[in-house]
Amino acid sequence: MKNIDSFSFKGKRAIVRVDFNVPLDTSFAVTDDTRIRGALPAIRKILSDGGSAILMSHLGRPKKGYEEKFSLIHLVAILKKLLGAPVSFSADCTGEKALQASKILKPGEVLLLENLRFHPEEEKGDETFAKELTSLADVYVNDAFGTAHRAHASTTIIAKFFPENKMFGYLMKSEVEALNRVLNNAQHPFTAVLGGAKVSDKIPVIERLMDKADNILIGGGMAYTFFKAMGDNIGTSKCEEDKLETARKLVALAKSKGVQLLLPVDSVIADIFSNEARTGLASSGTIPEGWMGLDIGNKAVSDFTEIIFASKTILWNGPMGVFEIPKFENGTRKIAEGIAEATSKGAYSLVGGGDSVAALNKFGLVEKVSYVSTGGGAMLEYVEGKELPGVKAILG
Repeated sequence: MKNIDSFSFKGKRAIVRVDFNVPLDTSFAVTDDTRIRGALPAIRKILSDGGSAILMSHLGRPKKGYEEKFSLIHLVAILKKLLGAPVSFSADCTGEKALQASKILKPGEVLLLENLRFHPEEEKGDETFAKELTSLADVYVNDAFGTAHRAHASTTIIAKFFPENKMFGYLMKSEVEALNRVLNNAQHPFTAVLGGAKVSDKIPVIERLMDKADNILIGGGMAYTFFKAMGDNIGTSKCEEDKLETARKLVALAKSKGVQLLLPVDSVIADIFSNEARTGLASSGTIPEGWMGLDIGNKAVSDFTEIIFASKTILWNGPMGVFEIPKFENGTRKIAEGIAEATSKGAYSLVGGGDSVAALNKFGLVEKVSYVSTGGGAMLEYVEGKELPGVKAILG
């Protein structure tokens, strides 16, 4: 495997898989440029060496070929502004026009290709399609951790056509290093904070962390499946009835391994799912009928932050409640602030998953944690212990 730090891109055309799957408003303006900014260091390295960069990405989930709302042409202006370099656009990612656009690219210039997913061959991992992409460049750089768990043409298959000239970009490199630090070289106590709506999304993660973490703190809607599994009353709170036995087994497994699996002792409850709801505080196991838990309560916040403050390594994935609604944001905000404070005192913190990152942004804490992962699904699969095709394709 080549190393982007020591590789010279002088005179080379590098095709870079970036993750520009960013949110756009109704006027097609980018509302969050975090992922674009994440790709800039690798692009700048290529350009400063005297090379040129051909960028490929997907955007959204187009169903049948071209759709204007999913066109990457909407990203050209912001990319030019952030990069401070010439950026041209190819209206297709393969074919004669893309090939000619790549051939006339000069050192220091950038070419952005149209959305890969306008071609069904991308998601199918089609080898012919991957080979067409290969013809545009001399070097392959994968800097899209958010898609590393997909064996798509641009993330995995293309790498086989660059046996001697394939490498991770800075973002991919730092993602893998950060996750390995937490999973394989963690300082203890190691605490995992897991939230979100469904326990089914996190079962393999919880099982794997049983062998890694000292504490697993469970918040969000998924907590109520655990309470129901233990015979408690959860009112109309979110619950996965088909996962009750699994929840009981996870509690037993934690006990057998000496891992502290902690649930929120109290909840902020509401009579409707709205900021206009009547609210109250209740023990998480005695929520009255007609009421639902939508955030962790004050005692739970106190319990969780006490453990977080005592931790040397912290992994956070998933909010503690419906933080998008102001009445139910306190738990997520307090836990985010607690992780930030623990980080300021020397703990290593890794935060990943779209909602958790959105919470950090909302509360202005992105710069206060050690590492923010750009890949929600990819991060979870890596934590589960799965081999990511996009990583394997570079290392293999």
